Amino acid sequence: MTSPSTNITLSEFCEVNYKGSDSYDGLEKVIYAVATGAQELEREIRNGNLLGMLGSTGNVNVQGEIVQHLDALSSDTFVKQLKDSTRVAMVGCEEIEHPVTFGDSEQHNYIVLMDPLDGSSNIDVAVSIGSIFGIWKRKNSKPLNPESLLRPGVEQIAAAYVVYGSCTVLVVATKGTVNEFTMNPADGNFYLTSANITYPNKTPYYSVNDGNTAKWVNGIVQAVDDLREGRSQRYIGSLVADFHRNLLKGGVFLYTADTKNTVGRLRLMYEANPLGYVSVQAGGAVSDGVMDILDIQPFELHQRVPLIIGDKRLVNQIIKTIKNS
Repeated sequence: MTSPSTNITLSEFCEVNYKGSDSYDGLEKVIYAVATGAQELEREIRNGNLLGMLGSTGNVNVQGEIVQHLDALSSDTFVKQLKDSTRVAMVGCEEIEHPVTFGDSEQHNYIVLMDPLDGSSNIDVAVSIGSIFGIWKRKNSKPLNPESLLRPGVEQIAAAYVVYGSCTVLVVATKGTVNEFTMNPADGNFYLTSANITYPNKTPYYSVNDGNTAKWVNGIVQAVDDLREGRSQRYIGSLVADFHRNLLKGGVFLYTADTKNTVGRLRLMYEANPLGYVSVQAGGAVSDGVMDILDIQPFELHQRVPLIIGDKRLVNQIIKTIKNS
């Protein structure tokens, strides 16, 4: 990971790297939409308790989870911004049962799958949360329908996530590169703070919910025992925050299938694919314990999957233990 010597804004970075490019035609507008939505949401998160925006709405989403006030707000915020970008044809969202279609012109050349507020159970206790986005080029030769979103992760052209914590950071990945931008509270702009991020050589951390130990299957107990040797456990319970720490400091995250969640718990399209794309571009790996998650052909929008993600050596070590169990 290298630190840039100049204060490059997100807008300047996108102008140089995406605007006018045939490969990334209009991608800068999608990234701006994510950044603008993050700026709006950051203000609401920071003032949520004062504005009475914390706590649940009393509703249950399509995932069977209690909807927090900020869950609903985050979904509405990013849907609006992505629509206003004029470049997104369709959005699939963890909080919305059916996809939202914006337009089918040639200009609407991207589709986005998102988890607008990851780790929402942590909202009320001031713990880091985030937003996750997978970005695919639309196949213009085919009419838009719900199946338009069922694309394998390997076909992503970009992915991004935001962490709202001690500072607000936006991480953007395209083929071969991962870059971090930090929001300046003084002007609300994002500035490039870490360029060309790759996993470090050391792997001091592993992230897993030990409360699930009694339900683990397929060698996971042994795999976690192996990870404990010489490493510290760090588990926030907010996937995007756990992933971000392991990306920058070195480590692995796993939330595998178990006797309760037999097909896994995390979402393929909203969490595993986007973060998996980021991980691979940074020199890491992602797996469901059997195959590369990015190669999975999805069969439904809200599909769940086991997730092992992070340093490539640790991911491969876990897979080997599972296969030998």
